[in-house]
Amino acid sequence: MPHKLQGYGRVGQHRKSGSQGERKPSRHKHLWSYILRYEPDYFGKKGFKSPRGLKKDINVINLKELEELATKTSPKKKIEDAKIFVDLEKMGYTKLLGEGRITIPVTVKVPSCSEAALKKIEEAGGEVQTGKT
Repeated sequence: MPHKLQGYGRVGQHRKSGSQGERKPSRHKHLWSYILRYEPDYFGKKGFKSPRGLKKDINVINLKELEELATKTSPKKKIEDAKIFVDLEKMGYTKLLGEGRITIPVTVKVPSCSEAALKKIEEAGGEVQTGKT
């Protein structure tokens, strides 16, 4: 015949947090002051996550890709005669970066441009039209 206390001795000894391992059940109810003092990261996640609607997608292009794009879009006669006009804004690009070199004079329309790209295009005899001006 099993003993009615089943090895716990007094009836209430197995009900509190002392006899259970690892995570204590109901900690958010009756032991919260202990938890906040000694285990401050016990309850879940903290911080702020921005909504996806606020994140802006920036589509960038470098000068080396711009030169390839300019030579493909216009015939060779125009390259020798005058500046080639490339509308990056219409193509979906939002920023022009200065990686690489450009050797042909190009007029570029783009919403924003880095200083290095602007300097390299002007050295090649071209110009940049940003959305701000």
